[in-house]
Amino acid sequence: MAHGEMKNLTVDAQPTPEPSTPFTDAAGKSHTLAEFRGKAVVVNLWATWCAPCVQEMPTLGKLAQATAGEPVVILPVSVDRDEDRANAETFLAKSPPLPFYNTQQLALAYAFNPPVADMPTTLLIDASGRVRARVTGGADWSSPDARKVVEAIEKAS
Repeated sequence: MAHGEMKNLTVDAQPTPEPSTPFTDAAGKSHTLAEFRGKAVVVNLWATWCAPCVQEMPTLGKLAQATAGEPVVILPVSVDRDEDRANAETFLAKSPPLPFYNTQQLALAYAFNPPVADMPTTLLIDASGRVRARVTGGADWSSPDARKVVEAIEKAS
């Protein structure tokens, strides 16, 4: 894992619309990314079987704590199968204040353009619902560089 640097950041030359594919929260309620319009959204697609995902999750928790009150939402979405869901929820609870969300059969991952094939992948979406950048692989989301990237997405219009 790169310490502090966002070496796997790709900025989209042409921002694409966020997918409308639904995903569920811990209670099983359906949500879409459109609900978070007006705020920047950091969508992290992850799984418990993915070592870099497990490694970076505490740093996403720190980012969520550091950005509390700012117009940004840190949104981890598990791609774990139903039988691994309880394990995923328990694991995520160790990185407060992150909420638990889940997508079935990688539906949300495949809905992005281009589709997300590797875990973890983090997608950075502006307040208008456009995907502006992505980070493929694990990153230190508690680093100053990560903060700069998130601030840039918050200001993007």
